[in-house]
Amino acid sequence: MVKNLKWLGAAFEAFLGIPLLGGLFIISMGYSPLGFMFVYHVIVLILSFSRLNRFSYGAAVGIAASVLGFIPFVGMMLHWAAAITLAIDAATTPRRVMHVERDDEAF
Repeated sequence: MVKNLKWLGAAFEAFLGIPLLGGLFIISMGYSPLGFMFVYHVIVLILSFSRLNRFSYGAAVGIAASVLGFIPFVGMMLHWAAAITLAIDAATTPRRVMHVERDDEAF
């Protein structure tokens, strides 16, 4: 589930990083896509911690892109960086984590 959310976040960030189209979309929606993506990346980061016990660098870069995304060219570059980082993070994320319990009780 977390891996799929990272791929979806990478696609969203890639769309927002398109030079004119992404900027027009963000401005026309009253900067609400930045708020949505901020919440989305926080949720992905929390799920990555709780389910996979690992830090999601893609979500962290996505949070930075959402916070600073209103700055015209800096925001575009950060959305590109977030899309690339999320794609790499998703590709290296295991599909599921195996929990092994050890039985130390002797008979």
